[in-house]
Amino acid sequence: MARMRAHRAQTLESAPDPAVSHATQVKAPRLPTPRGLDNPELYINRELSLLEFQRRVLEEAEDPTNPLLERVKFLSIFSSNLDEFFMVRVAGLMKQVASGAQEVGIDGRSAGLQLQLIRQQVAQLAEESHHFWRQDLRPALERAGIRIADFSDLNQQQRAAADAFFLHNVFPVLTPLAFDGSRPFPHISNRSVNLAVVVRDQEGEEHFARVKIPDTLPQLVPVKAVSSEEEFAKTESPELVFVWLEQVIAANLLHLFPGLRIVEAHPFRVIRDADVAVQELESDDLLETIEEAMRQRRFLDAVRVQVSSSMPQKIVDILTSNIEVGPQQVYRIENPIGFSRLAELCSLDRPDLKDKPFSSFTPPIFGPECQEDIFALIRREDILLHHPYDSFQPVVEFLRQAARDPQVLAIKMTLYRVGRNSPVVAALLDAVEDGKQVAALVELKARFDEESNIEWARTLEDAGVHVVYGLVGLKVHSKIALVVRQEGDAIRRYLHLGTGNYNPATARLYTDLGLFTCDEELSEDANYFFNALTGYSAQHVPRSLLVAPVNLAERMHELIRREIKLQESGEQGHLIFKMNALEDPKIIRLLYEASHAGVRVDLLVRGFCCLRPGVPGVSENIRVMSVVGRFLEHSRIYYFRNGGAEEVYVGSADLMRRSLRHRVEIVFPVKSPKLISRLKEVLSVYTADEAKVRSLGSDGRYTRSPKRNEPGARNSQAWLLTHQGTA
Repeated sequence: MARMRAHRAQTLESAPDPAVSHATQVKAPRLPTPRGLDNPELYINRELSLLEFQRRVLEEAEDPTNPLLERVKFLSIFSSNLDEFFMVRVAGLMKQVASGAQEVGIDGRSAGLQLQLIRQQVAQLAEESHHFWRQDLRPALERAGIRIADFSDLNQQQRAAADAFFLHNVFPVLTPLAFDGSRPFPHISNRSVNLAVVVRDQEGEEHFARVKIPDTLPQLVPVKAVSSEEEFAKTESPELVFVWLEQVIAANLLHLFPGLRIVEAHPFRVIRDADVAVQELESDDLLETIEEAMRQRRFLDAVRVQVSSSMPQKIVDILTSNIEVGPQQVYRIENPIGFSRLAELCSLDRPDLKDKPFSSFTPPIFGPECQEDIFALIRREDILLHHPYDSFQPVVEFLRQAARDPQVLAIKMTLYRVGRNSPVVAALLDAVEDGKQVAALVELKARFDEESNIEWARTLEDAGVHVVYGLVGLKVHSKIALVVRQEGDAIRRYLHLGTGNYNPATARLYTDLGLFTCDEELSEDANYFFNALTGYSAQHVPRSLLVAPVNLAERMHELIRREIKLQESGEQGHLIFKMNALEDPKIIRLLYEASHAGVRVDLLVRGFCCLRPGVPGVSENIRVMSVVGRFLEHSRIYYFRNGGAEEVYVGSADLMRRSLRHRVEIVFPVKSPKLISRLKEVLSVYTADEAKVRSLGSDGRYTRSPKRNEPGARNSQAWLLTHQGTA
């Protein structure tokens, strides 16, 4: 804790048995020299690995075994992910090149070379996604009665319906912006779809204008496939027909430019840098600084311009010169521009085209027949919840009961992303109204949630909650809630520790873990943790919690080294790590050393992975798997066989430099043998996946299981859904 406080002050900164057997272990050759493990060829570039993850998301869209509208959802997510990749990762590389201070990646590549390779990969992904849309997904939707038509293909009645929609709903919203000697080139907002319009006046002179496609309106305009309401009502399964909003606007531009001739109109889209550099050291008020950074974000440099493949070069030149981007930042793609907008189709009432609905399992101890309060349940034993298979409602109820329980004296928690209409925030407001001491650390620097968190912070503060607006120099990413309760003459502390945000909506979409406990060591560590966040704490090294940047990295190193020593002494070493990303060079190097010693290493890494498995003499005992499926894999689990005295840690941190050194993270031990056994089973289910798993090769590419299309291919998420309450 002292290191965390010092950072703030200074900057004010028997083994699991998987159902699928692991490859037979062989004795590794002599370990390479220390310099050998620093060889850049042993590491995979972070950005290119992240693009490989986007490819896996696209593969889910291409997978015909997924329900049709779920495939649409994956294509939308793929597009949105690429936007964020450019807004953050590409923007950062471009700033390095512009500054002349290029960092060399873990694989030895400069920022400039990474940008070249990224452009090649993105061009391939764009071509593949549009080919898939044109040849596969769009026809499949049409066969299912959902037609995405071009305006030119509409019949007379449909065109009339689209034109009426334009006049009544679109025309009043539009603001055409001209560009000439007296009017400057308009600002193009981030992620906006626009039309570049060329008009000709009566003297024959051409002019350029920009029309922004309103994102407040449906991007897919519904038009009926039949000519009358009566006919539509009589049709047993009427076809749904949609046309892109920009095509409707392009067909009605004469209403915007009366008396002029429309020469041409082409859609384009701009992606801007969203990685705001917050000057925290110079800030007297962190909240005001973040607010100013959000205002600045709107005007940051463009990093990608998507233009219609049919756009003439002369119009491209107008855009690039005024948006101030180079030709290498222009991506020509087929229409439509921006697949993320397809998410609108997912709201259609077509359950036959979606995943089967599920109800999260509520453990019987939380059921209506239970007569005990939640605190009595936690006193009896530690409780582990695995979302979304287990309901998130007990977490909300934990805070609600704490808010109204007269014996509860205080509630403290961290908030990273809580969503709208948050019942968690409502419970905190109820608690402070009931006279309890309530403290909340609201992380204002949660990327793309800054504005929402600023609003919540002000709401809480106005109600009397003690609010901390994050820490200068560190992003607080930990997930922890502490309830202090008077029980007779004693004080008892109750904890909820988790891997995911306190957000009931995402708890149904992400896989996460949460632990209820009143363990004394964990509770004492939690007390010191909150004191370090909100005040000034005396030096305290946690006894049970692993906290970044205090002791998490050091302890992870020790645990891996312990496994190596046990293997060398004749024990069967085994590590199973499940996380979102693996990038920290020191951790990767230790895993290479573990593999060379003969330790069996299974890595479940959802996103990017900079470790290169399968290299003889270095990583031949390591396998890397990635599960991409219905739910976003978000839980982090770290298993150590420890000579049979197994240890399992769970928490908010991935094995990345930023997580271990530049964030406040919590990883906690699961102490209950019963819960350790349960987590082992969960890990074995994932490592046995055949349907949704991809395996990373030494070449940096991922391959799918050859059994994925066989009847009964094991799907980890589907298995966990059907075995709710047992794993």
